[in-house]
Amino acid sequence: MSHTPKIQTDFPYETAHEDIRVPLSDGTKLYARVWRPVTDEPVPVLLEYLPYRLSDWTAPRDWQRHPWYAGHGYASVRVDVRGHGNSEGLPTDEYSAQELADGVEVVNWLAAQPWSSGKVGMFGISWGGFNSLQIAALAPEPLKAIVTVCSADDRYDNDVHYMGGSVLAVDMHAWAATMLAFVSRPPDPLFVGDAWREMWLTRLEAVEPFIHTWLEHQTRDDYWRHGSVCEDYSAIGAAVLAVGGWHDPYRDTVLRLVEHLPGDVRGLIGPWSHQYPDRGLPPGPAIGFLQETLRWWDHHLKGVDTGVMAEPKLRSWISDSHPPATVYEELPGGWTGEPAWPSPNVTPLSYALQGTPVVVESPQHTGLDAGRFFPFGNDADLPPDQRDEDAKSACFEFEVPARVRVLGRPKVTLRLRVDAPHGQAIARVCDVAPDGSSTLVTRGVLNLSARHGRDRADAWPVGATEDVTFELNGIGHTFPPGHRIRLAVSSAYWPWIWPRADSAGFTLDPVGSSLELPVREGDLDPTITFEAPEQSEPLGVVYPATLDEQRPERLVVRDVAKGEWRLEVDPRYGGTRVYPDGLEFTEDALETYTINESDPLSARTRSDWTIRLHRPELAWDVRIETHSEITCDAADFITANEVVCKDGDEVVFHRTWERRIRRTAG
Repeated sequence: MSHTPKIQTDFPYETAHEDIRVPLSDGTKLYARVWRPVTDEPVPVLLEYLPYRLSDWTAPRDWQRHPWYAGHGYASVRVDVRGHGNSEGLPTDEYSAQELADGVEVVNWLAAQPWSSGKVGMFGISWGGFNSLQIAALAPEPLKAIVTVCSADDRYDNDVHYMGGSVLAVDMHAWAATMLAFVSRPPDPLFVGDAWREMWLTRLEAVEPFIHTWLEHQTRDDYWRHGSVCEDYSAIGAAVLAVGGWHDPYRDTVLRLVEHLPGDVRGLIGPWSHQYPDRGLPPGPAIGFLQETLRWWDHHLKGVDTGVMAEPKLRSWISDSHPPATVYEELPGGWTGEPAWPSPNVTPLSYALQGTPVVVESPQHTGLDAGRFFPFGNDADLPPDQRDEDAKSACFEFEVPARVRVLGRPKVTLRLRVDAPHGQAIARVCDVAPDGSSTLVTRGVLNLSARHGRDRADAWPVGATEDVTFELNGIGHTFPPGHRIRLAVSSAYWPWIWPRADSAGFTLDPVGSSLELPVREGDLDPTITFEAPEQSEPLGVVYPATLDEQRPERLVVRDVAKGEWRLEVDPRYGGTRVYPDGLEFTEDALETYTINESDPLSARTRSDWTIRLHRPELAWDVRIETHSEITCDAADFITANEVVCKDGDEVVFHRTWERRIRRTAG
């Protein structure tokens, strides 16, 4: 399989594109770009619906796929969510009832256009994958099929906010800070004219940092149930192609959708990060994903028998064992096909833990080698060798006399005595090679207060011993003979998991504790193949070389005397680029995570963003700066946010927010 996508220029249809405004019933108009085949025949419509600005931020990616679909006989439409990009209206929370209701209106409007056959599909990755599922659950009649990539069916326990009932320090804050910077960007005068500044200022007045809301809901309450399609899978009647990657945090959703959806559903999980599988970003191999989705659309929107429904219900990549590294161009391995999920080819294999009770009280900086929560294909995304992390954990090892091929979600049962009202248990499964190197395979987290359910917070009876069971994230991995399976258990995992103030470690009793692996019997299936990746011609964005030395993607700094550790992360979403229409777009972001190795109350996260949008021909030059921080004490999270917006040298908006939010389950 090729890692670099082929650029396709010869299509069955010539194409044209135009920017339009989709009217909503309340008078708001959403900005949209439509690529259409040049034909008098009405065609099905594909919709991608996002807050990420079609005229700049996602434009390079959009041009890889929307013209490609148009060339194959679809009207492919990219719409900016209300209050974002060049759309009218005010921004709302993610996946708000307003956003979803607007989406239903957009689907119905598109189906009614004279160039539309009346049948609509939705697709998207991450946010667009989420709202594709959520709008499908609202069941607008024209929506017949969706392709949801790297998305979640459970907004509480499989998103960027909480994991196992614990606050996700690493991405709850970073993503809230990112969206604060994103929502503060102005409309573009090239597309909305002189109204841009009034639209911008009106929009800014409505901005509220997402972090306030997210931290105010620390258990799985009605706020998180909204938009979580796992509440009622039967509401989704559209056909669903669910796609994920083993290096994406949302991959377990694919398994649940294949298991629970009542209609036409197929699952596909590759070795990929949080990216479309055709983009050629590590880890590969990339596949001809656009061709694969075209089979899906042709079957469900055009009635063409493409054989897509004859494919196994779940196609999964299972990686061969590989040494630890922070990036892999391609991983070794191959595909399997499962007729259902749970699969009759997968059986649980239980490993009983051995030894005497062990005290687990990990230093607070345990977890610095966890890697990025959202790998995007960058050089420092994936976890390095886990030996340092293993040394801060209680480890149990199991010999591998014969190959063990794992597919699905491992599970641990731990018998714990806890001498405090709260605690957190983190379990990692590692593949240990004969040379001692330790490759992270998968992991899971349990906030012990969530042991009876994510919708509640039950203090641990101090000094009591209980058994807790929780699943780890799904994985496809092969342990070869001569390696060892290592289960590493820690009581801290910074900066992924925010430490509890009133928690301590625990005593783990191996008697009654176990690791359960879902073992996939049989061989890989060489008949499961995909075409080479293919895309339409790129937009032609230029990425100027910078004279400054690029800072590291991930840098760990240790103050030995203070016992303080600082992790600096450059998320590298895009940097500086110049668009063919003359727009100069610059963004810079830095995330910082600080903790003292012996003090859970020292935890601090910070995110700083600078964005500049410049059109020299229009003398338009705007800048946005945001600064976001979370600290804590024993009782509260303490958040501070600042937004500064400039039109030229004039500060047109400046606001700060400071909030104390009671620590409950978090």
